[in-house]
This record gives sequence, C-alpha cells and structure tokens, in this order.
Amino acid sequence: MHRYRTHTCGALRESDIGAPARLSGWCHRIRDHGGLLFIDLRDHYGLTQVVADPDSPAFKIAEKLRSEWVIRVDGKVRKRPAGTENPELPTGQVEIFVSEIEVLGPAAELPMPVFGEQDYPEETRLKYRFLDLRREQLHANIIKRGTIIDSIRRRMKAQGFFEFQTPILTASSPEGARDYLVPSRLHPGKFYALPQAPQQFKQLTMIAGFDRYFQIAPCFRDEDARADRSPGEFYQLDIEMSFVTQEDVFAAVEPVLRGVFEEFADGKPVTSEFPRLAYADAILQYGTDKPDLRNPLRIADVTAHFAREDVTFNAFKKVIKAGGVVRAIPAPGAATQPRSFFDKLNDWARAEMQAPGLGYVIYDEENGLPVGKGPIAKFLSDGAQAGIMRATGMGPGDAVFFAADQAAAAAKLAGAARVKIGDELGLVHRNRFEFCWIVDFPMYEWNEEEKKIDFSHNPFSMPNLEVDQFLALDPADRERVLSIKAIQYDIVCNGVELSSGAIRNHRPDVMRKAFQIAGYSADELERRFGGMLRALQCGAPPHGGIAPGIDRIVMLLCGEENLREVVLFPMNQRAEDLMMGAPSEVTAKQLRELHIRLALPENR
Repeated sequence: MHRYRTHTCGALRESDIGAPARLSGWCHRIRDHGGLLFIDLRDHYGLTQVVADPDSPAFKIAEKLRSEWVIRVDGKVRKRPAGTENPELPTGQVEIFVSEIEVLGPAAELPMPVFGEQDYPEETRLKYRFLDLRREQLHANIIKRGTIIDSIRRRMKAQGFFEFQTPILTASSPEGARDYLVPSRLHPGKFYALPQAPQQFKQLTMIAGFDRYFQIAPCFRDEDARADRSPGEFYQLDIEMSFVTQEDVFAAVEPVLRGVFEEFADGKPVTSEFPRLAYADAILQYGTDKPDLRNPLRIADVTAHFAREDVTFNAFKKVIKAGGVVRAIPAPGAATQPRSFFDKLNDWARAEMQAPGLGYVIYDEENGLPVGKGPIAKFLSDGAQAGIMRATGMGPGDAVFFAADQAAAAAKLAGAARVKIGDELGLVHRNRFEFCWIVDFPMYEWNEEEKKIDFSHNPFSMPNLEVDQFLALDPADRERVLSIKAIQYDIVCNGVELSSGAIRNHRPDVMRKAFQIAGYSADELERRFGGMLRALQCGAPPHGGIAPGIDRIVMLLCGEENLREVVLFPMNQRAEDLMMGAPSEVTAKQLRELHIRLALPENR
C-alpha cells in the first residue's frame, strides 16, 4: 500500500464500498455527534467524510485533531446511513470508518479559518495567502485559470501559431507606464528593464521570418493598482502575425476568445459575431472606449437642440458658447419613478462625479401629445423637445438626463450616468458576455501639461494613411496631425478592456516620421530603438497582433470583480507582497556590488 494514499479525497464512490482505503489530507471540519467524530478530510481533489467511534483504536488520536491538521487515515469504505447522504459531493454516498490515523502535520492556531467563505481583510488574506488558497472558491478559481490557459494554448496551436519565449531582462521602452528597472553589476550605472510587454521582441520575431507567434507572456508595469489591473505583474496572450491586415487578426483572434468563453461560460450567451465601434462613436454613444454592451442605453448628442434660439436654458448655452457640448442619456420607463430617483442621481453626480448635477426632462402625454416636465422643461421649446425625443428614442413614460461640459468631461459624466441609470432601472443583461471591437483610435493626442503631441496608444502602430501622405505631414500642423487615425484596435467584454492591438509600423521611414511628430530627435530614436530601426531596414513584412489579458479573461469567467481572486500570489494595492515581504531592503554589500548609493527621501 502506498505510504500516503490509495485514493484521493475526491475519488471514492459506491463501487468502492467494502474496500480498504488510505487517504491523506487536511481536516476541513470536525464534528462531534455525541461521541461519534465526523472528519471532513480535504485534499486538492475533493472531500471525503471520515468517521471514528469510541471503539475505534484511532479514536484517541481523532479526539486531538484540530482544523487544518494534515493526517493520514486508514479504514474501510462503507455506505453512509440512510438520510445522511450528501448529493452535492461526488463522494457523498460513502464514508470511511477509520481504523488508524497518523498525524503528518499538526497546525497551530490559524490567523484565518479555511472552512467557509467569510470575507476577511485583504492584509490578512494576502499575508496568509497559502491559507486563503485552501478555501474552496479561490482554489477553484486558480484551477479554472489553468484550464482556461490550456484551452487558449490548444486553440492557438490549432490555428498554426507557435509558442515562443522572449527575454525578461531587456531595455526600457515607452509603453505608457513606468518600467521596473534592474541594475547591472557588470555594467555600472546601467539598468535593464523588465518588459512592460514583449512588443519589440514579437515584432522582431516576425522580422526574423517566423509567421505566427504566441506566448502566455509575463508583463511588468510600475503603476497604481486597480480592481481590473494587478500591480507589478500580469499575464497576457501575446499574439503576432505576418503578412496580415486588421481583418486577418480579427479572424484569428475572435474564434479563440469566443470559443474559450463558450467553453467556460456555464451556459451564459456569448456574442456570436463581435460588433465594431469606431473610437469616436464609442466615446459619443457610451462615454467610454470600454463600453458594456449588456446595457442597452445609448448616449445622444443634443448640443444643436440646446443651441436653438428658442431655447432659453442659459446654463447649457454658456457651455456651448465656450466650445462645450450637451449629451443626453435616455432613461426608458423612468417617468413612473418617484422624485427621489431623480434627486438621488443628481446627488450622485455632484458627490461622486464633481459635476454641477444632471439636468433632466420627464415626458408625459396630454391630449395625445408628448409633454416635457421637470426643472428645465420650461426652458425648452416644442421643437427642441421633439428633437431631443427623436435623438434619444424616448417618448411619453420615459425621461432623459443631460450632461453639459467640454467634450471629454461631458463624455465621462454621461458615460458614468449611463451605467448608473442602467443599473438603477434594471436594464443591464447580467448573465451574458457581450464583446465588441473598438477601432480607429487616434494616432496622437495633445499633452496639455507639456504642450506637445504624444502617441495616444501604441507608438509602433501603422498610421491609417497612405505612406506618401504621412511622410509629407508638417509636424507643426497640429489639427491635421491630431486627426490621423492609427490601425489600432481593442477588444472589450462587459465593459472590461481585454486587449489592445495594432497593425505595426514596418517601414523605417514611417517610423522615423511617426516619432519625429511625437518630439523624438533622430539621436534619441536611434538610442532607444536602434535595434528595431536596424531590423526594419533589413526587410520587414507587414505584420500585426494583439495581446488579450489572461488575468482579466479569467476574472470575467470566474464571475469575480477583483483580479486578486484569480491570481495565485497577488500583491496588495501598494505593490507589496505581504507574504514574502517584498519589496525589501538589501545589504550594503549588495548595493556596493551594483555601484548604487541610496538617496532616500527624508520623510519616508
């Protein structure tokens, strides 16, 4: 007989009744029923009920057991007494009547219990993550993560993609976040950077003549944490393809994501064909480039209706004269809501969005005609009211809310109000996965703080403009430059951005021009991206790719709202590993070897 087990704790069935068995695992729960001890024994595979009575030679040891002790038990498999079966457990028809118990690993008093799914402070959960991971839901999430990654790998290989591994120690790159830097002992004063993404390496793989690359790639970014973004490190499905257009990338990626979600969605509907939204349309209609399409509400531009001469609502007219806009958020059926519904939304806009409030009109019907009511209705002419109803699709029984500000601020408020109103009115279809592509991103954006043009997305993207026209651009023509679109795209699911991608800039002359417009000198470009430039000069194929986030995919499929619940050993919100004590101080010897002298802030 094996030293520790003949079966796992999830293996025994009615067909094993009468057979001897040896199990090893953790004491999940211990129950004393009038001298009869029941032990729920747990391992990675499941849970089996073990029974010891006072006549058993193992009873004295059983009495000493406590939660999370690791033990080995020997005994005979028997059927559970009638009425005590547990149909929710695969092993729920049987139990082991124990004849021998060996304590393999006693446990001290636990800082947090494993049995049950009570919520505990993040600090406790992360410091004792090894205990947290024993809990059923979190343990299941991590296993599901592994099976999801297996499915992704299988689907990628079936489409002819080959898995590569790219370097972890590399050079700094402007990916949009801060780098993690690693000092070089052999080259004093110089640093490696951990890759924010394998962007340049996967492009170089295409230039090297490999056709279809993928990698479950670790990425490192020194940025603040969010619920949908792990601090420090994360993983993505990194993809690159040669001799492709945007359509080819979509055709390769869409079936993989759809298939994985259908496989793990537990029957929830998944978008059959991903719709496409231009970036500008997404900002207008949803107030964000990460729209949740489970919410049917669409924002409308009603600036022209408030700018009419027969409209006297001066608060909005002043905004329009200052170059601002007015966005309308429909609220179907809201006319039946009490006044408190409207007051609550106004309070929310002021408190959480730091906005003056949300204007609104409630539509009723009098003499067979729609009539607007509410605080600002009297300032709107019949023509303006009719135009607003046409723009929003609203009518009697409905309401419309308004956000007025400069375009970006109005989009932010309207987008958040759309989410809030959809939730309050119960309009969001929760139990489904709604995907979409966001396309036609602007190539550049204006950095107001530094008064300069910056890349708005990926600096290695191809402009969606004829090469000759792009090369002839005047960098000083800000309006023209800011109108250029890049062949860039995102995948969004249920309001979560899963991925960014692009058709890459594969021509050195176009790359030089693109970085010149963004303020890079020829010397700086050569210093930071000389390797890429030299590679492009040696014959580069048109290529493109994308990188869906593994952590976010798993988070959605596990029904979680925080990445911490699907990552094995996450950091806290301050990028600290409370379990291992990282980041930590190092010795003076180590610093000398690296030629580093600390200049710490005084009030640290």
